[in-house]
Amino acid sequence: KVAGWSGLLTFAIVVFGNYVLLNPLVVPGDAAATAQNVVAHQTQFRITVVCFLTYSVGVVVLLTALYVILKPVSPGLALVGALFRLVFALLWLLSPVNLLSMLRLLSNANYLRVIEPDRLQALARLHLGATFDDYYIGLPFFGLAATVCAYLWLKSNYIPKGLAIFGVISSAWCVLCAFVFLIFPQFNKVVNDYLFDSPMALFELIVSFWLLFKGLKPVAPNQSQAGALEPFPS
Repeated sequence: KVAGWSGLLTFAIVVFGNYVLLNPLVVPGDAAATAQNVVAHQTQFRITVVCFLTYSVGVVVLLTALYVILKPVSPGLALVGALFRLVFALLWLLSPVNLLSMLRLLSNANYLRVIEPDRLQALARLHLGATFDDYYIGLPFFGLAATVCAYLWLKSNYIPKGLAIFGVISSAWCVLCAFVFLIFPQFNKVVNDYLFDSPMALFELIVSFWLLFKGLKPVAPNQSQAGALEPFPS
């Protein structure tokens, strides 16, 4: 159940922090208005920081649970998948650091008074925009982790084969989109950036629900992979 709960809770936390708390404070194309919103709603902004930190912790819990589940299928690949997801979790921590840096620039500290307010607001907006870069630097690692795990799900027969195949395809698609976007930033005008990772996120969400409510599908002896152990609770 740990994998199911951690998958669902991390998803809920990051959606809440990003779309409910942070996005309403951002005024596109207006650094001054965005800065005013952040200063006026500092508690809300700081809760976003805590949500992002909690998300990173949740990802570590999730990768540990997935490693335990998938290790019997292939210890080496399970470790690779866990390490890719760990890199993503560590890179994600850059986002709350950038958010706190933004808040510091807007703090009216004495040492900042030598800089004009409009420049401080622009610098603060730069740090906010850097959180976007933080995510897309980490996204290839997230996609690679999900691809490896989806492949292991497919080999294990723990979940329906069709779902596992969807996971492999959607995760590989995410990796491809992430690398193309980093090379060609205008790629999101060809393919909406929400479509980079949404199919993969949907797969991971479905798997989390499956693990939580269905558990691991029993594997018949003749379907087991060489060296695989009996399935155990998630």
